[in-house]
Amino acid sequence: MAEGGTGGIRRDAGVIGLLFASLGGIIGSGWLFGPLNAAKDAGPASLLAWVIGGVAVLLLSFVYAELATAFPRAGAVISFPKLSHGNLVATIMSFVVFLGYVSVPPAEAAAVITYAENYIPGLVGKSGVLTIAGFLASLALMVVFAAVNALAIRMVLTINNALTWWKLAVPVLTVLVLLAGGFHGGNFTSHGFAPRGMAGVFSAVATSGVIFAYLGFRQAVELAGESANPRRNLPIAIVGSVVIAVVLYCGLQLAFIGALSPAALAHGWDKLSFTGASGPFAGLASLMGATWLAALLYIDSVVSPAGTGVIYFTTTARVVYASGQEGLIGGRAFARLSVAGVPVAGLVLTLIVGVFFMFPFPSWQKIVGFISSASVLSYGIGPLVLMTLRRTLPIDRYRRPYLLAGGPAVATLAFVISNFIIFWSGAATDDFLFGAILAFVVVYVGWEALFGVGLSGLHWAPAWWLAPYFVGMWLITYLGPVGLTGGTGVLSVGSGAVVLTLFSLAIIALALRAGIPEPEEARATILAGEPELLGPVG
Repeated sequence: MAEGGTGGIRRDAGVIGLLFASLGGIIGSGWLFGPLNAAKDAGPASLLAWVIGGVAVLLLSFVYAELATAFPRAGAVISFPKLSHGNLVATIMSFVVFLGYVSVPPAEAAAVITYAENYIPGLVGKSGVLTIAGFLASLALMVVFAAVNALAIRMVLTINNALTWWKLAVPVLTVLVLLAGGFHGGNFTSHGFAPRGMAGVFSAVATSGVIFAYLGFRQAVELAGESANPRRNLPIAIVGSVVIAVVLYCGLQLAFIGALSPAALAHGWDKLSFTGASGPFAGLASLMGATWLAALLYIDSVVSPAGTGVIYFTTTARVVYASGQEGLIGGRAFARLSVAGVPVAGLVLTLIVGVFFMFPFPSWQKIVGFISSASVLSYGIGPLVLMTLRRTLPIDRYRRPYLLAGGPAVATLAFVISNFIIFWSGAATDDFLFGAILAFVVVYVGWEALFGVGLSGLHWAPAWWLAPYFVGMWLITYLGPVGLTGGTGVLSVGSGAVVLTLFSLAIIALALRAGIPEPEEARATILAGEPELLGPVG
């Protein structure tokens, strides 16, 4: 039973529930809009964007499979940096995680409303920005997401499982019908395979919805504490969901490009336009005469984003709960659970903050770039945690239930690629992200200095490396190439890649040196109820 609550976290999440939680997070509005936006950015080379994004997230998923099985907790991603680098790092990263999570439900609500513009005019204005009516409709959807999450976790996952079967079937059917209905192979070469070069591909990865679409794998990580057998269930759910998604999204992008009429490309990929483009796949189905598929897709434009919105409400509320339980924010208020085991305070906070996110980012495309950057920043800390805990809790003495082969090498590559995605997100997005982090740190430190533990009570020693990391990432993006990051152009694509790689390796070295040398809480967690994990491997 959670302290201060009347119920406890229920361990009702099995392997299928966790796999479908991740798939439910992955298959949302990303597939409905991502292929169109990626094609505009990168042309047929958008296929490479989905592969690059999939590999990046797959590397992160391997890292989190080891961490989540060794340290399974509700809202686990919050506790990981606390175990390796203390409370201050965990508090700051919990805010970054929250930003990445809480902005997803409004994005999914905006996706539903944007597709609805095709049959209910007046919801979306120019450039895909929601009108007042569209904003109110999105708000109503978010209230529904919150209401569903007031149910027990078993009920939420049961609903999500049913929705995910639908969400898998419709895109697979869409791929098959579009490929069979008329494939224009010339579309892959008529205006160049990569009209904007690799800069277009990189931009598509970060800002068109590619990374946004994949990041749902983390749902199983956040529900780790609610699994009866996390050792077996989590690796299957985390890695399996990403592999399925890579195959599905590449198929969707291939079918989308091939199904386009050559006339739609008359003015080039960046000006791609056709009737019904505000609902891309439904529009293509209508033009092909497959009106039955178009109708199915309009139904799915509600089901897929709504299902993802529901599951992100689930995990965001648990991130808030974990932050309260770990003593990072809000004390007992956020650590309370309802009789059904639901963190109600987290649900309310998710709803309120999510609504406010719709003001600076009033369209789907605008918000997904921010989500990608914030989410990758929060999850990019995972590789640093893994390497630090491998150093402070050596695997020859503290065996992991799931041990990632080549862990340090995979984690290093995952961290470097994560930083590239933040870089590709662009200066405008990163200005907002790092500005928000700075404001949070100032307020938090000021509060603790005046009313909390005092400045000396904060865990500065394990946390100081965050300052050069955040400032350096912002500065490199600001100096980046105009056509890729919207920066000043001091760095070209090539020189920016070299600088960012060397910078990432330097941050790894700093973070490892700053790790807590004897992480007693991490040791106690890995051995809790598992004394056989202590001792030599073999």
